[in-house]
Amino acid sequence: MTVVRKRIILKADSIPRLPAHVRLVFNEKRDSWVVLAPEKILWPDDISVVILKNCDGTRSIGEIAEALSKEFSAPCSEILADVLEFLQDWSDRLLVRPACGNGAPQ
Repeated sequence: MTVVRKRIILKADSIPRLPAHVRLVFNEKRDSWVVLAPEKILWPDDISVVILKNCDGTRSIGEIAEALSKEFSAPCSEILADVLEFLQDWSDRLLVRPACGNGAPQ
């Protein structure tokens, strides 16, 4: 039996969260953030950390982009495109998921 996983396409109204098996933690020894997932350790750059910290399952990608646009004094449309691209890549790798009821598999 072949299992085919349906790709979830994130949109501006998707509400991202880190799944239970993924954790964003600060590594004091290396003085940097690390993402821990089964059989994976990722060292995200500073911008990635800012985006991931906002993936708390309460705000949409559009709302996150709007907040980052204000924080970094950049056009929201550019920020939204970058955030969507980043989160789609992480979603494809099962490291970010939409919150339940927001296109997420049950």
